[in-house]
Amino acid sequence: MNPVVLSLLAALVGLALGAIGMMLYKKAIDEKTKKGAESEAERILGKARSEASRVDRDSKQRAKDFEARARKNAENDIQKQKQKLTQEEKSLVDKEAKLEKEFQNKEQDLEQRLQEIAARDEKIKIAEKRLIELENEARRREEELRAKIESISGLSAAEAKKEMTDALTEDVRAEAAKRAIEIEEEAKADADARAKRIIAMAVARYAGEYTSERTVSVINLPNEEMKGKIIGREGRNIRALEAACGVDLIVDETPEAVVISSFDPVRREVARKALEKLMEDGRVHPARIEEVIEKVKKEIFKTMKEDGDKAVFELGLHGIHPEIVKVLGSLKYRHTLSQSVLQHSIEVGFLAGMMAAELGVDVKRARRAGLLHDIGKGLDHTNEGAHAVVGAEFLKKFGENEQVCHAVRAHHDDEKPNSVLAFLVQAANVLSNSRPGARRQTMDAYIRRMEDMESIGNSFDGVVRTFAVQTGKELRVLVESSRVTDEQASMLSYDIARKIERELSYPGQVKVSVVREVRVVEHAR
Repeated sequence: MNPVVLSLLAALVGLALGAIGMMLYKKAIDEKTKKGAESEAERILGKARSEASRVDRDSKQRAKDFEARARKNAENDIQKQKQKLTQEEKSLVDKEAKLEKEFQNKEQDLEQRLQEIAARDEKIKIAEKRLIELENEARRREEELRAKIESISGLSAAEAKKEMTDALTEDVRAEAAKRAIEIEEEAKADADARAKRIIAMAVARYAGEYTSERTVSVINLPNEEMKGKIIGREGRNIRALEAACGVDLIVDETPEAVVISSFDPVRREVARKALEKLMEDGRVHPARIEEVIEKVKKEIFKTMKEDGDKAVFELGLHGIHPEIVKVLGSLKYRHTLSQSVLQHSIEVGFLAGMMAAELGVDVKRARRAGLLHDIGKGLDHTNEGAHAVVGAEFLKKFGENEQVCHAVRAHHDDEKPNSVLAFLVQAANVLSNSRPGARRQTMDAYIRRMEDMESIGNSFDGVVRTFAVQTGKELRVLVESSRVTDEQASMLSYDIARKIERELSYPGQVKVSVVREVRVVEHAR
């Protein structure tokens, strides 16, 4: 046999034997490992069994302890609930006893009240019976008296009633005639007041000497020499001043003073400013006077235009003719009592606009009519007629809306108002005139009038206290209810009002309120 082949066979046999040996060795190792694992598993299982046994013993012990504690806590809770229930039971018993006692007391009170009511009912029955007897007695006596009266007078009841009715009718007719005379006198007094207002308006536009305190301006001179310069040689300077300004200059014995008199406040203002400029310059002669006066007039008219534009701008208006604006500005120099006519016109414009906004009327037109309502006071006496009519015609001449002209014409009832705008301007004018402080009087005169009104109220019998309120437009009279009845209170207010009319002078009207208070007090015990 070939040695190579033998070598290969020997190698193969050796490899096979080696593989077998390796397998046997591996099997022996695996067997040993398995036995070791089994023994380890037995050991772990034994340990787990002992641990489980220990845990079981511990949990049984803990369960016993927990059960003991729970039983003890439950017993304690039961004991506490028993105590609480015992206390509540005792409290309920006490409340029941208290309620029982209160019920007995209430029952006693109710029984007592029932007895009182029964006694009162008995008294009422007796009183009703007595009242019926008295009514029957009164009816019987009335029949007897009626029979006696009829027998004495010879008249039946119907005839006597007729005579009494006739007498009362005559009294009522006499009272009505007396009241008619009083109404007529009141109407005359109202007409007199309206006439005085018209005269006052005319005086404001063309005043005489009796209103000199309202139509003069006093210029203080630096020295007596300046008075001679103003008069000039043979009075040339003073005549030139009077002719150029349209005023009267009064130079009397008053030292260092000259009085400017004129019905027109604009002319008076021109003369005053011209004199001041002449005194500053020192040159006083006719040519210089004319030059200065012309310059001052331009300044005044420019200021009037600016004041008018300012008023128009303040009310947010536009499209008013420049001539109307100029006359409107001149109202700054005119006053009714102490109220500036320009400020009054602006105020009326705002008031009319606010009321128009509330009523849904054209606000701009209402403001326009309110602002221009007294424009006639800025026109001089060459325009004949009432200032409302003259003002409306002036506005119409320069293209103002007919509704505005009508509102201006009607704001003093010179024309019957026929539009909402006219009534708004009327109301705004009255509001502006009558608001406190609009037309001031001197404080002394105001206080004196208040005191006089209160003294008149206090002079009547039964009056406790009198108060003059609402700036003298209302007199509140407090009377004693025990001395003055409701009917007497009505007569008292009438008498006080008539006495105020006779003895006091006041603007507008005075409301007399007699207050009679009856208080009845009772106490609940």
